[in-house]
Amino acid sequence: MRLIGSAVLLSVLLQAMSAPTEEWQTATSIYNFSATDIDGNVVSLEKYRYAERGLRILAFPSNQFGNQEPGNETQIKQFAESYHVQFDMFSKINVNGDNAHPLWKWLKDQPNGKGFMGNSIKWNFTKFLINREGQVVKRYGPLDDPSVRTNILLCHMYHSVNILRVYTLNRWWRRIFPDTYKHLMDN
Repeated sequence: MRLIGSAVLLSVLLQAMSAPTEEWQTATSIYNFSATDIDGNVVSLEKYRYAERGLRILAFPSNQFGNQEPGNETQIKQFAESYHVQFDMFSKINVNGDNAHPLWKWLKDQPNGKGFMGNSIKWNFTKFLINREGQVVKRYGPLDDPSVRTNILLCHMYHSVNILRVYTLNRWWRRIFPDTYKHLMDN
């Protein structure tokens, strides 16, 4: 299995970000960060603050889980396009360790972003549900159902969110969770 996104963001050298590595602790929301997309463009996450449909999915490939994503950005993009993905893809990053993207350090450090048995991302399928203000609402582990419909509906009931989900996405996700995959692609 190869990883196609991890949630969840960043290259070993972290070449283009608005919040440098040493400043991630002072960020107040995900909107303080930038990341390089799969085509090499620097994207400010501020663009997702007012996403018109309410749910945006960002995929961040990472090779930190059993070296399952050894390909370069072009190969990753071609693979994702073969599944007709409709979410934004970013460049391959590290989500754990000293070279982890500052956004991932920040996500894992937030009160609702804490993990089970430590804050490191344990495996692919880790997801973060983010509200309209750019705050972590909930972190979902690898075994949690990726259909976060209940939390999304609650967030919408209180008019508090423009959902942004940052997560790791396994290449076999479509086969393992076909109904959820279809729901994400249809919405």
